[in-house]
Amino acid sequence: MVLPTRERPRAASAERQLPAHMTALRKIAPQPGFALAEIPLPQIGPGDVLIRVQMAGICGTDLHIYEWDRWAQRRVHPPLTVGHEFMGTIAAVGSDVREFAAGERVSAEGHIACRVCLPCRTGDAHICRNLSVIGVDRDGAFAQYIAMPQQNVWKLDRSIPDQYAAIFDPLGNAVHSVMAAGVSAKSVAITGAGSIGLMAISVARAAGASTIFAIDIRPEKLELAKSLGADETFLASDAGWVDKMRARTDGDGVDVLLEMSGSAAAIEQGLAALRNGGRAALLGLPQEKINLDIGELIIFKGLSVLGIHGRRMFETWYQMQKMVKSGRIDLKPIISHTLPLEAFDQAFDLLKSGTAAKIILDLR
Repeated sequence: MVLPTRERPRAASAERQLPAHMTALRKIAPQPGFALAEIPLPQIGPGDVLIRVQMAGICGTDLHIYEWDRWAQRRVHPPLTVGHEFMGTIAAVGSDVREFAAGERVSAEGHIACRVCLPCRTGDAHICRNLSVIGVDRDGAFAQYIAMPQQNVWKLDRSIPDQYAAIFDPLGNAVHSVMAAGVSAKSVAITGAGSIGLMAISVARAAGASTIFAIDIRPEKLELAKSLGADETFLASDAGWVDKMRARTDGDGVDVLLEMSGSAAAIEQGLAALRNGGRAALLGLPQEKINLDIGELIIFKGLSVLGIHGRRMFETWYQMQKMVKSGRIDLKPIISHTLPLEAFDQAFDLLKSGTAAKIILDLR
């Protein structure tokens, strides 16, 4: 790796001789699938950190890109290294970096903000107008090394296991959703028991929710939801689940909806399950535009609807690290598989089949 003298990184003694190339999982062309490739090591500037990736989590967004669906076709421009959930150790730092040192164990916020637009300057950098997301808009973390701006790097507490640290990104989605919705002493419906929905169950329980209902299309996911603290579960295929949930809440409906699936039917039914004056936090991303009766489902019911994107930087990171350290949330049951990077096709097959919850790629 050749850099101008003023930008030459300070490297850890154990990794002083950094390789010129690395293995990365890439979206090579605008078509389904990924491929392993040997590419040059990322260059870093004065304010950047080079991280040796050790573990990386697979997200639903990665599956969208793998399958090359309509959302991916609109958003992603190959060639690109994919992946945005990860942890590792610092291999080198730029000349202006003072808060981090080679050898430290870190994760990172994958949303890179411009820091000069109105949202950034008013405390909402997570919804930056010029946001760039690793693994989507720029090279990501399914690689042996990744370069990150120092302001995005998160120093990990030594008590946080590597597997947990690798999925701080989606955990942050769950924590942000729960905290924004204000679930304390309230009944909560969680539509979609994928990995983030399952995390939200643990987080909502830790945050003091009174009753938690989980809804999903797969019975095995609902069994896992119960083990994580859901009081009652409903199959999404049960046409009467909204009425049954209302019956469990004295006919009013739940106080809070956490929508994690992106399913048009789940969004519509979830809003219908909310009581008048309730609050909905929508995180799940629909693949297509959807039609809703806004008048009946939202306006006449006086609902508050929140769009949830990413994590608050870095308020959410402090919250989730404290929660994990306290032992009040348990991520172990959610991690269903740990596979080597070379087994990426198997990993995505497992995700597509619905038999996996959270899959972690081991790059050590």
